[in-house]
Amino acid sequence: MKLRVLGSSGAEFPGHNPPGFLLSGRILFDAGSLTNVLGEKEQLRIKNIFITHAHLDHIKGIPFLADNIITKNHNRSVNVMSILPVIKTIKRDLFNSSVWPDFTVIPDPCNAIITLVEVKEGSPVLVDDYTVTPYKVNHSVPAVGYLVEDSRKRLFFYTGDTGPTDRTWKKIGNRRINVLIIEVSFPNRMKEMALVARHMTPELLKEELSKLSHMPEMVCVTHPKPQYFETIRKELAALGIGNLRLLKDGEIITI
Repeated sequence: MKLRVLGSSGAEFPGHNPPGFLLSGRILFDAGSLTNVLGEKEQLRIKNIFITHAHLDHIKGIPFLADNIITKNHNRSVNVMSILPVIKTIKRDLFNSSVWPDFTVIPDPCNAIITLVEVKEGSPVLVDDYTVTPYKVNHSVPAVGYLVEDSRKRLFFYTGDTGPTDRTWKKIGNRRINVLIIEVSFPNRMKEMALVARHMTPELLKEELSKLSHMPEMVCVTHPKPQYFETIRKELAALGIGNLRLLKDGEIITI
């Protein structure tokens, strides 16, 4: 498996793109970075988008993708998948014909550019050669992470935004995660804010890793606030975890 990091930042600044992870050029996990990174041909290859939660920095590329498809009159349909509360929010607050045209019924309800698809926690979805299973995480709004398995039984888990959680790891159980992509948004001194907003700090991350049945081969940290990037980088290094790395936009994760 090869996962392209379109964006891995917890905010949008020049040189820092919001979350977006592209698997095999066809499957996208979160859409904070999409049309601002990919060219037209690459955009048109995307068939399925899995959304962790409905915060703007994770969904903002979807309406622009829809607009790009219809502008060139491409005969394309894209599935946007998540748990029901997320799907409802996207329909109510984004594709509502006010904030943005309702591409869930454009050009017509039977041939819409965007199809909103509900997935259920713990229920696997087969997409191409991958099995994708959502698991609820601990965030300020309804949210899931995604466990992805390929035909070789290689696994990665992308948490999306989450604070400390026992439930998620218990649900995943004894699965051996090869690559864990997990957020750290704030430095250690902002632990109180992180807990209120249900995000992570480096020290909180260390506590989370101790809850896993098996230490992943690689731990990839995403979603740092750019204002605290260097502080977070140093605090992660101080943890002394050899298989831990802070992601950069544009890199490829080989799983």
